Amino acid sequence: MSAPLTSRVTFDHRFARDLPEMAVPWQAESAPEPRLLALDESLAEQLGLDPAFLRSPAGLALLTGTAVPEGATPVAQAYSGHQFGSFNPGLGDGRALLLGELTDTDGQLRDLHLKGSGRTPFARGGDGLAVVGPMLREYLVSEAMHALGVPTTRALAVVATGRDVRRETQLPGAVLARVASSHLRVGSFQFAAASGNRDLLTRLADHAIARHHPSIAGADRPYLALFRAVLSAQAALVARWMLVGFVHGVMNTDNMTVSSETIDYGPCAFLDRFDSSAVFSSIDHGGRYAYANQPLVAEWNLARLAETLLPLIDTDQEQAVKLAVAALEEFRPQYSAAWLAGMKAKLGLPDDVADEIASPLADDVLTLLQDNHVDYTSFFRGLGSVVRGDARPARDQVLDVAGFDAWAERWLALHPDADAMDRVNPVYIPRNHLVEEALTAATAGDLEPLERLHGVLAHPFEERPGLERYAAGAPDDFGAYTTYCGT
Repeated sequence: MSAPLTSRVTFDHRFARDLPEMAVPWQAESAPEPRLLALDESLAEQLGLDPAFLRSPAGLALLTGTAVPEGATPVAQAYSGHQFGSFNPGLGDGRALLLGELTDTDGQLRDLHLKGSGRTPFARGGDGLAVVGPMLREYLVSEAMHALGVPTTRALAVVATGRDVRRETQLPGAVLARVASSHLRVGSFQFAAASGNRDLLTRLADHAIARHHPSIAGADRPYLALFRAVLSAQAALVARWMLVGFVHGVMNTDNMTVSSETIDYGPCAFLDRFDSSAVFSSIDHGGRYAYANQPLVAEWNLARLAETLLPLIDTDQEQAVKLAVAALEEFRPQYSAAWLAGMKAKLGLPDDVADEIASPLADDVLTLLQDNHVDYTSFFRGLGSVVRGDARPARDQVLDVAGFDAWAERWLALHPDADAMDRVNPVYIPRNHLVEEALTAATAGDLEPLERLHGVLAHPFEERPGLERYAAGAPDDFGAYTTYCGT
């Protein structure tokens, strides 16, 4: 490993220090010819990192893990997980390293994590590497989610390593530098619980409370309070996914964060034509993680988290189960309330419109979209024009014109606010065909389509002339869309 880097930013290794049983010290593989492909300069500045430094050879060494900053202890994190419903006790960071934690300009502790940095003891036969396309996908989509107001991990940078990686063909390798409030997962708690080490489980829970919910440390039942806090945040997060038409694609328990930030943008996609059964992952053959199933899967994952916390919730197993079940029953009403509040905003409904009126209105419009194969994003954006007197941007997308007119009459009678709608209904999302176009070009060495798309997605609610193709749905010849995990 190269000599430690010296910089004005101080790194910590709190996870490795607090939970050594879950942290395997490791080092990244070399990057023969590192080349910066993408850098979020504003995020770098929020972290206290100098963008000019990150562009330098020393900065690229940091972003690939080949030189470690002072105070950092790179580790591969151990965790377990249910993958498509099947429990695997020995997952962990097979191709990633937690470089360390740093404090951002708002005083918040943030992880700096490297993805594609080489094989670790958790690699399970994989090569531990990543390729340019999937890493740039995470850069594009996570930053788009951030601009849409969806809690997410962030992509600081993508660096090409200069090493080819064998997949179906030889592809250029890359490392993603990811920033997160933490990388604690439901799977982290499953690992600690499966170890049978109650002290480890307690320390992990205390670490999570200190990191994400310090206000509950003094609660009568702090570990039950932790579960409730994670549940509430996950209900709000998944509601936001549904409202923007996002399909995660791989909602395994190791991909549900305790911070309730979206993580892992492998087989993910956004809806074009509305389809509640939409699946984009090449490995989700049964539709477990289909668009409409996401709230149910989140609830299932939270039940697995509750199971791990039972010994901490109460020493009496029966009482612990009773308390955990009562808490879990809060998920559906909390999710439903968050989703309906979001739909009322998308429809521009005044605050005084009762849920009993808004809920069937929202359900009916989604049925209209489903039955008529309507583009989800452009339809909701077009509704603002309906309020302003021009029904064509929404009405012309629906084959059942009479059905639309009947629905719109009910909706318009509630006096929706078009300007408020434009603030929550995006013009631009990471359209699947545009993402693929940008990634294909970038893999071939042309970064211009990627940079242009990234710039468009940074301001999703602001309609701009000359960007019409970025607001349009997929062309008819694009066909069915399938995404892959990148390993």
